[in-house]
Amino acid sequence: MSLLTSLARLRALDEGIAQPVATVRHCHLSERPMVFIPLKLSGEAAAPLAAMLGTDRDRPRLLVVTQPRNRDLRFAWAAELAGVLLPYIEGFMNDTETVERKSADPYERAIDAPQLVVPNQGGVAFTRLLGRSTRFRRTDGPYPVPESVPLLGRWLTYLGERAAYPGSSLMLAATEELGRHWASGQSSLEDANLAALLAWITTGPTDEAEDPLVWPPAGPATDPGFDAEVLAPAMDSESPEHLTGRITEALRTQLEPTWRLMWQAIDLLAALPEGASVAQRWEQDRGSFSGMAVHIAEGAPPQARRDGAVTAAARLARMERAQAGYDVQRAYDDPLVMAEYRLTGEAFAGEVIETVPDNTEGEGRSRKLRPLVVIKTDDPVRLPPGTSLGTPQRRSQGAELVEAAEGLVTLKITKGMGRGKTAAPGAVPEVGERVCYTSLTDDFQGSPALPEPEATPWTHGGPPQEYVPDDEDAQEEWS
Repeated sequence: MSLLTSLARLRALDEGIAQPVATVRHCHLSERPMVFIPLKLSGEAAAPLAAMLGTDRDRPRLLVVTQPRNRDLRFAWAAELAGVLLPYIEGFMNDTETVERKSADPYERAIDAPQLVVPNQGGVAFTRLLGRSTRFRRTDGPYPVPESVPLLGRWLTYLGERAAYPGSSLMLAATEELGRHWASGQSSLEDANLAALLAWITTGPTDEAEDPLVWPPAGPATDPGFDAEVLAPAMDSESPEHLTGRITEALRTQLEPTWRLMWQAIDLLAALPEGASVAQRWEQDRGSFSGMAVHIAEGAPPQARRDGAVTAAARLARMERAQAGYDVQRAYDDPLVMAEYRLTGEAFAGEVIETVPDNTEGEGRSRKLRPLVVIKTDDPVRLPPGTSLGTPQRRSQGAELVEAAEGLVTLKITKGMGRGKTAAPGAVPEVGERVCYTSLTDDFQGSPALPEPEATPWTHGGPPQEYVPDDEDAQEEWS
């Protein structure tokens, strides 16, 4: 937790209302998100009990498993879930655009992409487990399942994995996104309670927000009191018709309050202006979604249970680069986020008091334009001379720290001035202009040199075995 976030939490506790820690929204919000609230049987890792989902806040769809331990009922529920989610996902595959690339062939990218919104990180974890429990199932042979079930599993696995990718918006956890934009006066663990967190943001904390009878847990696990006093007696009914009706209505009471909270959370996030870099990250999401659609259409096997050594290393490298880029983009988009780096001395802001726009370095044909800028700042500057700098005000500009002493910082601009002998208009800050510079730069980082999977050394397990479907896939437990 950063210093500013800690201060915001203390202030929230003192004032009784959550404090903003962002001025813009750092995630993409779809015009038609799919809200998905899963509920699982207590004590079971991935045995589904119910789900409420849909794209229309006024017409939620409730899917119920009357006996989660019954295998046939579980997969019938999964097929019903696939009947809702797969048309939604596949509806984004038809409209595409051609993307030209300098060093590779052009490719088709979806103009828009699906977005799954769950209440919390527990919902993400359940989605990932549900994907694993269904993507390997066979549609023939022993224990067959409907054809839509393994396809659903592949998409749920993909969305669950994408949720862990820094900056991705294909699958969002409501509590996670709200926590990135507001600081409550409770602990991070308590922020996982959607009702309690929303109360801090909207009206201030109340006892009612933490009452499971008023606002049941947002899943995926049910409340123990509900299990003992409501669910268990409902499952003991002798009449199948009566059983189904009682269980369905009981579960509806658990999910409908969360359904209302989810749309309230979406409205709160939508009210914030979108950050400048969000559209770029959503383009990457759309490209990733399009790649997955092609992967499935070409008949590729489902995702492996575990990554091989090379695949895992490549995935980790991609996520590390994405995290670094996401951190920089958030800081450039949002003055409140940048303020954290100003406190640590990695960024500084101030007023331009002097410029030398025609300063040059070198002689003859090697002479280069290097305008100098002197900035007066009250921020601590803990950067050595020669540090490369960037600025949110001129994102294509590069600079280098020359000197920092006694509240005065001298820097020289090294790129982003145009190709002429003099700097392009507006490239050099004007005297009196307030600017911010930081050592955070979103410079391109190449991929590490990794061997082909077939060349994985024996010290790392050797080449991974090719996946071949077998009857054991159908017998894997829901865990």
